[in-house]
Amino acid sequence: MAAIIGFVNRVWNLNYPPEPTKKDGAIRIGLLGASGIAPSAVIQPAKSHPEVIIAAVAARDVKKAEAYAKKHGIPIVHKSYQDLIDDPAIDAIYIGLPNGLHYEWALKSLKAGKHVLLEKPSVSNAAEANSLFRHELLKQPNAPVLLEAFHPLFTPAWHLYLSLLDPPNIAWAHAVLPVPSILLGYDDIRYAYNLAGGALMDCGTYCALFLRKMFGTEPVECIEATPTLPPEPWDQKCDQVMLAKWRFPNGGIGSIDANLSNPVLKSKLPWCQAIHKEKVVQDESLSEGKEHVVIRTIVGNMVIQPVVWHRVDIKEQHTIRTIADKKVLKTWTTTDYKKAYTWEEFDGKKLGEDWWISYRWMLEEFVNKIKGRQGSGAWMSHEDSIHQMEMIDSGYVKASMAIRPSHTFQ
Repeated sequence: MAAIIGFVNRVWNLNYPPEPTKKDGAIRIGLLGASGIAPSAVIQPAKSHPEVIIAAVAARDVKKAEAYAKKHGIPIVHKSYQDLIDDPAIDAIYIGLPNGLHYEWALKSLKAGKHVLLEKPSVSNAAEANSLFRHELLKQPNAPVLLEAFHPLFTPAWHLYLSLLDPPNIAWAHAVLPVPSILLGYDDIRYAYNLAGGALMDCGTYCALFLRKMFGTEPVECIEATPTLPPEPWDQKCDQVMLAKWRFPNGGIGSIDANLSNPVLKSKLPWCQAIHKEKVVQDESLSEGKEHVVIRTIVGNMVIQPVVWHRVDIKEQHTIRTIADKKVLKTWTTTDYKKAYTWEEFDGKKLGEDWWISYRWMLEEFVNKIKGRQGSGAWMSHEDSIHQMEMIDSGYVKASMAIRPSHTFQ
């Protein structure tokens, strides 16, 4: 019964969050683009944050921006992106523009002294990531905060999952993120090469990030990448599906299944899995000449957006065998399940609420960083964002596809 009550409470507060009075000194955020992702990523989360105000929006089409502002209760509409950035009343910029525009507008925002919450993927390729995240502006005292918006990294559920892994001893890891085919047409910006589209750039970038975090290091090389392209006459430089594998320093293999058009009748939940190398465990009940080995598998179900439901499965395959010839004498499997809707469930920290969506956890840390507070400690560092794009580029190179094009803005 408690689980059912908790579920109902989370769903209710997720859709109808409490709206506390805004504090003095609240961060005023301006939105670049009347994007479809902003309501989930920042507009709704801001309602329950006492130190965040969504203050303005700008879009290429002013009428569209005005309609968007009316719908979402945004008080100011600027006539252009630059006008919004130049507004002295704006403290931070949320960039939910197409991928190919991220670099230019993130850099312009930073040069204007604004903090930046930058949708993933941060930029179009590793060269742009290196230029942006290692820019001299970010090395100055009191530099603006720049954060790539990889929201799953900020949830207690994700950190619970990572805490159960033994990265040096992972033999194989896999991450799957399917997008139902009914959600995207081939005319969507995700299928536009010039805007840095593609499955690996979209759902695949989450999968790549999960592998990097699961192994706790960077891959040595991409050993396999197989794209499926959209049907002609649609953009043949974009991947509709990407299956890829990377080798990591410990010899382990990480693989992804990124699909922008997963058949509805074959729907599956996003998940990731780590299978550890076989490990000999102490077992004093065994007679001489026998050994007890365990293979541990950790599965994360819905860790990308765990607020409504998620589950971490801990499976251990046990084997008793002879040491000399490895003859199997006995096998059995144990399974345990864990979850963490709050940090308190995971490590005792009294932070946040169980109904917070992953974007709300991220917004909390973005504000904490700006305000100079410690917070949960979850973060996506600048070097992390660079390595992320290096991994993405390596996938396209292995697939014999062009790396997404750079922007000329400096």
